[in-house]
Amino acid sequence: MSILLDRHSRVILQGGDDGSGPGCSAAWRAGGHAGRARIAAGVVYGTAEHLPDELLLFPSVREAKAWTNATASVVCVAPERAADAIVEAAEAGIGLVVCLTEHIPGADLQRVRRRLCGGTTQLLLGCAGLVTPGEVHIGPIPGQALQRGRIGVLSGSAALVSLAASQLAAFGLGESTVVALGGEDAAAAADGAGLGAVDLLRLFDADPGTDAVLLAGGLGEAAETACARWIDGHMRKPVVMLRHGTGPLPPGVRATRDPAALGALVAEAVEPQWLPFD
Repeated sequence: MSILLDRHSRVILQGGDDGSGPGCSAAWRAGGHAGRARIAAGVVYGTAEHLPDELLLFPSVREAKAWTNATASVVCVAPERAADAIVEAAEAGIGLVVCLTEHIPGADLQRVRRRLCGGTTQLLLGCAGLVTPGEVHIGPIPGQALQRGRIGVLSGSAALVSLAASQLAAFGLGESTVVALGGEDAAAAADGAGLGAVDLLRLFDADPGTDAVLLAGGLGEAAETACARWIDGHMRKPVVMLRHGTGPLPPGVRATRDPAALGALVAEAVEPQWLPFD
């Protein structure tokens, strides 16, 4: 199991054609076969010279969705165009929008928030990557150390995700889903414009394919504190946290300030009930 995306997902790549979005080409290429197989089409904004040659292209999200039956999209455009792209995806009925673009103007975020309020579209803002190992790989998270498993990983940094994955692999542990939230936009997401860290914890807690969750750092002190409060009152699964802040933590959270200790703490949290993924 996984949260948000899996092998059945069909994804549209919005933009990336002018090279202005962060990691736009990487959004399609980084995942190797797992990433490319899930990108069903592209939506052109301007010229198509920076989009992969073999990608089926459409002038609008609505047309791309009608042709491919896509359930998700990846937004890779300049910050001033990102809100329009997100709204277009929502109006076309896309269920999940993964926005790689950062630094979207505040007034545009307010417009996105109003449009998504009460709707069915979920949004990951300023996202550095979303991966279900072996099934779908969105964004520039390096995939070498990622492997299929039952640990949910949430971080504000693609580099910290790679560090954590290497340590988990040393203990024979893999990931159910990996989400790298952009640090600056995580706070905006928590304020209603998209999925925040607590929303993702809730999804991991409900996922039958996730046995424990690793908060691998980079989320910011406010997000850490909000997560700790939610864990204390609601979380049923073990949580390991790489801490940067100084706020109080609930007794049930295994926390460290040492990035090198993450793998050992997760292994300790899931033994002896952890079994190899089948």
